[in-house]
Amino acid sequence: MANTLFFRTLLLILGAIGGYLRFIFSVCAVSFRHPPHLYLIRDQLYSIGVTSLPVVAITGFSTGMVLAAQAVFQLGDYGLEGATGLMVAKGMVVELGPVLTAFMVTGRVGAAMCAELGTMRVSEQIDALRSMSVNPLRYLIAPRFISGISMLPILTIFSTIMGVWGGYLVAVDYYGMASNAFLDPLPTDLEMFDVLSGLFKSFVFGIIIITVSCYKGLATSGGAAGVGRATTNSVVICYSIILIVNFFITVLMNHSYEFLMTNFGRWL
Repeated sequence: MANTLFFRTLLLILGAIGGYLRFIFSVCAVSFRHPPHLYLIRDQLYSIGVTSLPVVAITGFSTGMVLAAQAVFQLGDYGLEGATGLMVAKGMVVELGPVLTAFMVTGRVGAAMCAELGTMRVSEQIDALRSMSVNPLRYLIAPRFISGISMLPILTIFSTIMGVWGGYLVAVDYYGMASNAFLDPLPTDLEMFDVLSGLFKSFVFGIIIITVSCYKGLATSGGAAGVGRATTNSVVICYSIILIVNFFITVLMNHSYEFLMTNFGRWL
């Protein structure tokens, strides 16, 4: 009995993963082989990007302030407060900027996206589109997908800049750290590889947020209660996948950096 339940659960999980991967391939194919109309992309760029700027700015700014406060307090005991600027910048560029931006976009945009598509699903609006020979993937999903993977890196850059600025204000204006001590290490010790690593993470997170939210929205059933469950599940799944994928990307980037420095360091 236990074995039967285990294998049944395993099959359900594998089926869900397979359906999700097939959905991703279908969305990519539609988005780039048959791109949606530009006005649909424009509307989603505004919805995903512009309207998310305030919450992303607040998140990045406050995170940078906290990082700087902790860095000055902890590193000061060892005479290393001069590393505060680099610690804030690297923390925001490589880890906290991409992850926290993805979390904010998931909570604000991903949840709304799933709820909207779920409502359309249970009210049979998606079936109506199909009856009019309109491809729901091209009309509904592709604009969100293209806009999501385009705006997440931009939002991450904005969040990172706000974080470094917040850290600068705390370290220099509150704790009295010299401005050049905070800023001077950044051009030399903050490498382009760090920036590219953070942008790559945000690009992958954009794919995860949009595809999971849309997939759960299109799979909604059970009326209004089903929409609520699908929205909650999509947010939880996005958060979980983002954290897991972030670990693996970090490990991959660390090994890639070691490989590049070992084999091509003289040219880099």
